[in-house]
Amino acid sequence: MYHYVGGKADWGSFGLPLEGKADSSTRVGSITRADAPRCLPGELVPAVAERVGDEWQICVVTNEDGVVLGLLGRQALRSGKSVHAEDAMALGPRTIRPSARRDAIAERMRDEGITLLVVTHSDGVLVGVVRREDLAADRAVALP
Repeated sequence: MYHYVGGKADWGSFGLPLEGKADSSTRVGSITRADAPRCLPGELVPAVAERVGDEWQICVVTNEDGVVLGLLGRQALRSGKSVHAEDAMALGPRTIRPSARRDAIAERMRDEGITLLVVTHSDGVLVGVVRREDLAADRAVALP
């Protein structure tokens, strides 16, 4: 039998406060947008698209417990097809933890041409979304 005891990495992955030179203010969790739209797999895409509007152009698909299942992108939301989110979503979106360092994530997003990343706890529950524009607006991270 094995008894898991969480450590500092698990603490940070749940967005709990970190101290020192690399404290919570240097982490993605401090600028994650918790207001990112979310929907359930059984919702119809046109209804989700109407709710999402123009600001986001994405919707994170979660189960009832908030665990991330997929992502509806701009193309799926604008398709006008009357299908369920689970049939239109991209499976397994890239995710990061709230404890990821902002400077490293900004560099990764720039290098890989990523415009947003889904932020989850280590158990897969949605925290929110960090967008490249949010990192660019953040004075603590310089994006070339």
